[in-house]
Amino acid sequence: MPMEVRDDKAAKDKLVELIKDARIAMLTTRHADGSMHSRPMGTIEAEFGGHLWFVTDKNADMIAELQAIPDVAITYSDERKQNYVSISGRAEILHDPAKVKELWSEFLRVWFPKGPADPAIALLRVTVDCAEYWDAPSSMMLHAYGYVKAVTTGERPHPGDQVAVNY
Repeated sequence: MPMEVRDDKAAKDKLVELIKDARIAMLTTRHADGSMHSRPMGTIEAEFGGHLWFVTDKNADMIAELQAIPDVAITYSDERKQNYVSISGRAEILHDPAKVKELWSEFLRVWFPKGPADPAIALLRVTVDCAEYWDAPSSMMLHAYGYVKAVTTGERPHPGDQVAVNY
């Protein structure tokens, strides 16, 4: 079944909600030698307009990677709800104390004990180029339904919404 492609507000709102539910992303960057590296990152904010915000250490290895090659891939997985998101975008590193204060939560103090004024803080803003999401019924329900459908009709079940969102 071909993926539905949308660019409307409802699709973008759905994408933001799926990201907020998952919160932890796997952010993938590319090394200068072409190899890729993924690491878990906590999403600080997802904006309807197509920006994702992360906080990182200004001395992290990925800073040099992103300055050389700003293209990133970000994935979210909420296995509990069977929701999955894949994002392609461009990252930029920002040093903006006002934005750090705006995005700050005490949860970040674990990594930045000096608080929002910590000079080690760098912001990572990802501008989303395109995204895809899969919003499926629960795994147990899909499996049971799929089994019955396969046995009785010889056809696969519909796995739920599969949507590409363009920005």
